[in-house]
Amino acid sequence: MLDLSISYQLKDAVTDFKVGAIYYQSIVIGDLPPLIGDRLPLFYENIQLSLQAHPISEIDGVKEWRNTFKKVGTDPSRYRPSQEALLRKIKKDGAPHYVHSAVDLINFFSVQHGIPMGIYDTAHLNVPIQITIGTDKDSYEGLNGRTMHMSGKIISVDSMGAFGSPIVDSRRSCVTEQTTDALQIIYLRPSMDSEEAKLMISKIAEMFTQVHGGNHEWKLIQ
Repeated sequence: MLDLSISYQLKDAVTDFKVGAIYYQSIVIGDLPPLIGDRLPLFYENIQLSLQAHPISEIDGVKEWRNTFKKVGTDPSRYRPSQEALLRKIKKDGAPHYVHSAVDLINFFSVQHGIPMGIYDTAHLNVPIQITIGTDKDSYEGLNGRTMHMSGKIISVDSMGAFGSPIVDSRRSCVTEQTTDALQIIYLRPSMDSEEAKLMISKIAEMFTQVHGGNHEWKLIQ
C-alpha cells in the first residue's frame, strides 16, 4: 500500500513537494487512552490562547501551505489547507470535533506540526496511488457533506478516482471503527529538510501504533 508517487505535473509546480506515507496494519480504532485523551482539552486550550496573539495566517506551516496552494492554482482563502481549518475551529470553539482515536490523533499531529494530514481505509483504495493536481474530471463527496470539485487542487487518486486532498477527504476512503488497515499521508512543508521529515514521520508512526496496536511501515516520497 506504499505504492505511492507524486506526479510530474505537481513536481513541476512545487519542485520541493514531499509527503510522508505510513501504512498501518491490524490496528484497533476506538477511544483514545486516557493518558492522551484527558490531556487533549488542555493542549487545545493552550493553542486557542496562543492564537489570540499570533494570527493563524502567520504560522509557518499555514503560511507555507497557503503559498503551495497558490502555486497549483488553488485560492487558499476559498479552499483552506486542512490544518488551517482545524486551527480556525480551535480558535473559535476551543477544540476540533472529536470522532474516534484515529481521527483525533491525526488532528492532534496536524495541529502540533502545523501541516495537513489525511488517513484512509485501505479496504476502499486500489494501488497504485498518485498525488497530483486535479482536473475538471476529478470530484468526490467530501467528509464535509459537499461535492468537492477538485480542478486545480492537490489530490490523491487511485484507479477509482480522487479520494483525498489536503483540503478535505472523501467519504469513500474515510476511516471508521471497523477499519483495520489504513494509509496515512503527511503533507510535509516543502521547505522541510529530508532528515527532519523522516524523523517526524517515524515518530508519528510509532505513536499511532502505540495507541492502536498493529504494525506499520513508512517512507518519505519526494
